[in-house]
Amino acid sequence: MTDREKVRTLNDAFRRTLSGGRVVATAGIAARADVTEIIERVRRFSEFGENNDPHGEHDFGAFDHSGDKIFWKIDCYDRDLEMGSEDPSNPEITTRVLTIMLAHEY
Repeated sequence: MTDREKVRTLNDAFRRTLSGGRVVATAGIAARADVTEIIERVRRFSEFGENNDPHGEHDFGAFDHSGDKIFWKIDCYDRDLEMGSEDPSNPEITTRVLTIMLAHEY
């Protein structure tokens, strides 16, 4: 398995289970009554393609929900959340952060 495939596998596992990293909702998402439904859509997201996943790492997605465009993004940091991970394919030195936001908050 290549490093990119490992990153994709780790990103998918984190996004689907919300376990093994941190999840952040922006103020616009947190204020919504349907935040649970939005999170479920992120967890089930599977519409990856060249436009939203050019590196094949499954680290970004976008969808329409109740008239709003929703973005989600996974970033890979070092364990202290101070800088980017030196090796996102290594979960021992990487903390994944999933951010869910309204597109206009980006």
